[in-house]
Amino acid sequence: MRDKKRPHSDAEQQRGGSSAFLLAQIGAYAATQFGERLKVLGVTRPHAGILRLIALTPGLSQQELARRLAILPSQLVALLDELEERGFIERRPDATDRRTYALHLTVAGRNVLEQIGRIARDHDDAICAALNMDERLQLNALLGRIAEQQGLTPGVHPGYRRLGKKPGRKV
Repeated sequence: MRDKKRPHSDAEQQRGGSSAFLLAQIGAYAATQFGERLKVLGVTRPHAGILRLIALTPGLSQQELARRLAILPSQLVALLDELEERGFIERRPDATDRRTYALHLTVAGRNVLEQIGRIARDHDDAICAALNMDERLQLNALLGRIAEQQGLTPGVHPGYRRLGKKPGRKV
C-alpha cells in the first residue's frame, strides 16, 4: 500500500519529477536568471543579499553578518571590500567596540538596493507568470512552511555557505 502523502511515481513522471526535483530545477533556473538580471547593475547575487541584510539591520557587524550568512568572516571580507569600493557600503567603527566595524549603506547603496528591489519584483513576476495572485500567495505560504521545517534562515540564501569552496576541497 502506498503512503497517501507520497505522490505516485507515474504522476511524478508526468510532472517531470518529484516535488524536491522540481523545487531544485526551478530554484536553479530562478537563481541563474536573477543573476543575469542583476548584471545590468554590475552586482552579483551575493552582493544583493548582503546589501539587503545591511539595509534591514543598519550597524550590523561584519562578524554578525558572517554568522547570519553561515560563512567565514574571511570569505565575507572580499565581498564587503567590493561593495565598499563601489561606494555602496561603509564600515564605521562600532560605538561600543572600536575593534569591530559596523556596516551601513551609503546613499549609492540605498539607490542600488532600490533598483535591485525592482529587478527582484520583475523577476518574481516573470518566474510566477503561470500563477494567478491567489496561487502565488498559496505557493509562497507552502514554500515558507517547507523552508521553516527544513531550518532555513528566513531571507538568507543557503548558497552563501558554498562561497569560497572549491570542488574537491572540504571547507
